[in-house]
Amino acid sequence: MATYKQPCIHCGSLIDREAIRCPKCASRMPFGCNCPYCLKSIERSDMVCSGCGRALTIFCPYCQRPTFIGSDRCEVCGQSLLVTCNNKRCGELQFYLIEKCTVCGKKIKAKLTKL
Repeated sequence: MATYKQPCIHCGSLIDREAIRCPKCASRMPFGCNCPYCLKSIERSDMVCSGCGRALTIFCPYCQRPTFIGSDRCEVCGQSLLVTCNNKRCGELQFYLIEKCTVCGKKIKAKLTKL
């Protein structure tokens, strides 16, 4: 059976269409962007999320420059905008401004650390 590959929107590597993470750049959203708050599909040209109404541009906590939140990293300085859920059974990476994990629902206590 033939498998079709599609380019990752972040690094351009051709990966399987069923992939949920890019094996080259480790992006959690290799084929599109989702709102980190409500997980609705978003576009770079959107100002606010159509699902939850939150702004899709924030100021990076590291470089203080505006960046689009549909990516795992700041577009300017490249620092990660993700923290790990502190639930030992979950451990999923989550957007740093989220209060509850979108996977398990537990309160997120982790803070960003500079790489």
